[in-house]
Amino acid sequence: MCSAAEKQIDLGFAEECEPNLLRNVYFPSKIGGKPAWLDLEKVPSTNDLKCKKCGAPQSFLCQIYAPIEEKPPCFHRTIYIFICREPTCSTPNSAENFSAFRSQLSRQNQFYSAIPPNEDEDLPAVEPLCRICSVCGCRGGMVCSRCKGINYCSAKHQRAHWPQHKVPCRSGEKIPTEDILIPTVSFPEFEVVIEADTCVSDHDDDEGTEQSRLEEFQKLVDEGKAGTMADLPESELSKFATEDDENADIFFRNFKSQVAKNPSQILRYDIGGEPLWIADPAKTVGTNIEIPPCPNCSAPRQFEFQIMPQMLNYLKDDNIDWGVLAVYTCKNSCQPSTEYVPEFVVKQDIISDDNK
Repeated sequence: MCSAAEKQIDLGFAEECEPNLLRNVYFPSKIGGKPAWLDLEKVPSTNDLKCKKCGAPQSFLCQIYAPIEEKPPCFHRTIYIFICREPTCSTPNSAENFSAFRSQLSRQNQFYSAIPPNEDEDLPAVEPLCRICSVCGCRGGMVCSRCKGINYCSAKHQRAHWPQHKVPCRSGEKIPTEDILIPTVSFPEFEVVIEADTCVSDHDDDEGTEQSRLEEFQKLVDEGKAGTMADLPESELSKFATEDDENADIFFRNFKSQVAKNPSQILRYDIGGEPLWIADPAKTVGTNIEIPPCPNCSAPRQFEFQIMPQMLNYLKDDNIDWGVLAVYTCKNSCQPSTEYVPEFVVKQDIISDDNK
């Protein structure tokens, strides 16, 4: 149990698992692969998942299963994050190439049993009620003009799949869509395991404890086990820890100290709390902006979770980078009316505004 002077921060860690356990019927939290859609009727449209900068289809990054027990309409609740992988769309301290969506269902719904699934059984995925792109798992309104047996969301994904599809297309062979994984479209797939009851003190560690943790973290850095933050050169880290910028030093030291306690964390969940910033948010583009209200009910949004730089180690894509991704969701977690509700992402990078 956390004491009165502490608060609960749930942490997420990436682990390998059997692919069948990442199907939607098990309500997974996961990185990569294809989305395990929750609401199977109102899957986001192709336009919803186009990059705001270049118009290309975004790639599924991760989903976090985050039910709210005290709200019956949120018995099942998942947040989905997408990213455009085009290098030119990645701008420091800007999340324009990201999208976030929230979906939720009550316990009694038209798609899933009210009885929890048995993980010892190999349950099939519950298929969406719309056509799905065989390459990315998102809505796919296009069909292969030759075999008429496979759908795509875009010509780009059809071209990416053609080297694999041309032989079965001509022969009429059926290939399960679960087996179609293209590295340039889908990230490697991992389960996100959430560990609860991690207590974080509201007070700074004493100097000896903090130094011990930082030394332990440095050891992991030297062994290459501490995640992307560890790979930054000292000159880059020093941008946040200079003698003439005491405030930046406070943010960075706190970030490094907290990460050192669990170096492999890829996610921090603290709904209604505050992000663990890597630098002063008032001095980084994109983190001092006003968080817009929910487009569905106009309620204010609140911080729910952040994606840590350690997740980058699992994605195997040198074209994307971030320091912190902070996800804000509707404070009411309102019931969606027609579509998956868009939520808001703030991206804070390693490079501060003063150092660009």
